[in-house]
Amino acid sequence: MNIFDAILWPIKWVIELLLVSFHTGLSVLGFEAADGWTWVLSIVGLVLVVRAALIPLFVKQIQSQRKMLEISPDLKKIQDKYKGKRDQFSREAMTRETMELYGKHKTSPFSSCLPLLVQMPIFFGLFYTLSNAAQEIPGVGMLTKELAKSFGEATIFGSAGLASAMSTADGNWTIIVTAGVMVIIMTASQFITQLQIMSKNQSDAMKESPMYKQQRILLYILPVVFLFSGWAFPLGVMFYWLVSNFWTMVQQFIVIRNMPTPGSQADRDRQARLAKKATRKGLPVDSVEEAIEVVEEVKPAQRQQPVGKARAKRQQGKK
Repeated sequence: MNIFDAILWPIKWVIELLLVSFHTGLSVLGFEAADGWTWVLSIVGLVLVVRAALIPLFVKQIQSQRKMLEISPDLKKIQDKYKGKRDQFSREAMTRETMELYGKHKTSPFSSCLPLLVQMPIFFGLFYTLSNAAQEIPGVGMLTKELAKSFGEATIFGSAGLASAMSTADGNWTIIVTAGVMVIIMTASQFITQLQIMSKNQSDAMKESPMYKQQRILLYILPVVFLFSGWAFPLGVMFYWLVSNFWTMVQQFIVIRNMPTPGSQADRDRQARLAKKATRKGLPVDSVEEAIEVVEEVKPAQRQQPVGKARAKRQQGKK
């Protein structure tokens, strides 16, 4: 066993546990055990569990992005201070001051990549689990030889095997068309997710930064990445990626609507909604800021429970 296999071993064990658990549960509910859609739903269950477990990391990612936004003026001052200086002393001083700034605010630009970095081993674990299953090789845990054979031979739409990819389709148009449609949907969902972040959840200051320009470049590079994935990765792995993309899209929509970046268009839209809500409630406010403050502070009054006559007399007697 090499180092890569040693790292993936516990991940593959957990993946097999979740896959087999969902597959067994669906079989008990009446789904056909050998059917490809049963395995697809098991992969969907795997995505839901993994992404739900990553919610704390996602929250940490948002907090890190907020802190990075707060320190961006100080970061720019450091960059301007050493602008044009290419000697080793200046580069070391710039790096040192930048790291001190990150340490002071307890953040790092790498924190925003945590959910993606954690997902990558899971993604590769599923890739190797499915690849081995296609060769009827049992897994490292609950995926027995029989289940591995079932998983490896499972098909959808008649002849599109979950372990098959465009690169191994051998002229099977069912696989090619299925993979092609999935690539289009994956690209569209990823594009919409990134576009709503860039158009609505970036502050005006952030839109002037080099990082924003890099994000715009990535917005158009990602379709090329998905094209490669559509050619090389098995359909089962692409289902994992597709469902994960949908989760990300919905998650980002909820975050942008309810916890927008301060100073962004989404933040201004939220302020307008809260102000409108305050107006509908007839709250006495003189400004948008005051409206937001009032709406967020006002709590629904607790419902007064009805009191019977006998109980009311007893309460009056105690007074």
